[in-house]
Amino acid sequence: MTTKFFCPMWGMESLSYPEAAKRVKAAGYDGMEIAAGRDKRQEAVTVMRDNGLSVILMAFGGGKTFAEHKQTFRDDLLHIASFKPLFINSHTGRDYFTFEQNGELIQVALEVQKQTGIRILHETHRGRFTYSAPGIQHYLLKFPDLRLTADYSHWVNVAESYLDDQADNVTRAIDRSDHIHCRVGHPEGPQVNDPRAPEWKDALEKHARWWDQIRERQQKAGANTVTVTCEFGPAGYLPTLPYTQQPVASQWDVNVFMKDFLKKRWA
Repeated sequence: MTTKFFCPMWGMESLSYPEAAKRVKAAGYDGMEIAAGRDKRQEAVTVMRDNGLSVILMAFGGGKTFAEHKQTFRDDLLHIASFKPLFINSHTGRDYFTFEQNGELIQVALEVQKQTGIRILHETHRGRFTYSAPGIQHYLLKFPDLRLTADYSHWVNVAESYLDDQADNVTRAIDRSDHIHCRVGHPEGPQVNDPRAPEWKDALEKHARWWDQIRERQQKAGANTVTVTCEFGPAGYLPTLPYTQQPVASQWDVNVFMKDFLKKRWA
């Protein structure tokens, strides 16, 4: 099984798409995961493909009412799917929407996926319907075709634990996870300050074991490729020093480390 590594455009907004493509290709990535506005998607996809990079596009939705959110979500998914990305990574719904409302959005995604042939995965993320390991279980039962992007760092943060007491919940999520965001979280935050630091060795290993299980499941199912986005975020997610707001580590260096760490682990 091969692994394709993706770099997020998040944190490199100061670069043009050609500059970003050149940098990530030189660093050994296979593609980019991009949250681009409607007016930027064509440029983003064209530039990445011209540089031999695969593209994952992100979707969100939004609006003042649920009806507006649902319509925006559908329109966004259809527009994104028209560019034929490898798949769509969706930040779906809200943690405060009702189960029925979030269910409607999941159904919209399933309909668009069927209509366009483009896979839609739902990222496990705070603030979305996927915000916690226990909170997602009813959705997994209700929607057997629901597939996930695994960013379990958020669940660690929400639960204020490494989820050892809810292994069954995590196992059910692993069985549905088709893409990995290799961010490392801790009980008090969704992102450690630097996964290279010795004090985070256990946290890194805990997350890596989950990623191992996702890879092993896909391998047993006969998949040829597993996809990973090295998704440590910039300042904000990345802790900063007081007053100066200087990041305590380099987002770029951390993400390259995560890529090389998993390449070595899965060699």
